Amino acid sequence: SCGFSSASVLGVAPPAIYCIGLNYKRHAAETNMPEPRFPIFFMKPASTIVGHGDSIVLPSVCHPEEVDYEAELAIVIGRAAKNVSEGEALSYVKGYAAANDVSARRWQGKKGGGQWCRAKCFDTFCPIGPRLVPASEIPDPNSLAISSTVNGTVMQESNTRDMIFSVPRLIAFLSQGTTLLPGTVILTGTPEGVGFARKPPVFLKPGDTVTIAIEGIGELTNSVV
Repeated sequence: SCGFSSASVLGVAPPAIYCIGLNYKRHAAETNMPEPRFPIFFMKPASTIVGHGDSIVLPSVCHPEEVDYEAELAIVIGRAAKNVSEGEALSYVKGYAAANDVSARRWQGKKGGGQWCRAKCFDTFCPIGPRLVPASEIPDPNSLAISSTVNGTVMQESNTRDMIFSVPRLIAFLSQGTTLLPGTVILTGTPEGVGFARKPPVFLKPGDTVTIAIEGIGELTNSVV
């Protein structure tokens, strides 16, 4: 797969994809990192997006023991948002989906120069789905069970209430001085249990099946090739 996936629940390529790093308390703890004072964000191109049932393709530029999974709640912005307050932030949300912020850890770490964007920008490295749930169906996005499984084994199991920066706070922060255009996607960070932090580490390999499940949204499943 390459380019923007026609199977995506977004329908059209988003104008921007913002991703938040280190946004769960227990994830910060497992990586031995201090909780950030402000949201840490990076971006992905639209070419990373695939849908439910599409394949995650491991590129040759990635080391065989490198590519990791990250269960995330995705926000889709419904109307232009700039300089919004936390109190009004949720009124700008069109809906929510499950996402997998697939990450190449060697590129992200010191051996690859600490390049977060490079590590997370390969084609197919942003599955989103299985559906776009209207914001009206999820009144509190910070009270949702979230998990990931690889080949049926639970790897991550948490709740979005463990976020360091809530969904309204993320939208308010990102909109300061910056217009979040309709269709903008925000990935809100991943909980503890990622592959590189496990002992021994667990990385994705061809033939694996990854499922991201979020309460009220459903299950996003992708095979790895």
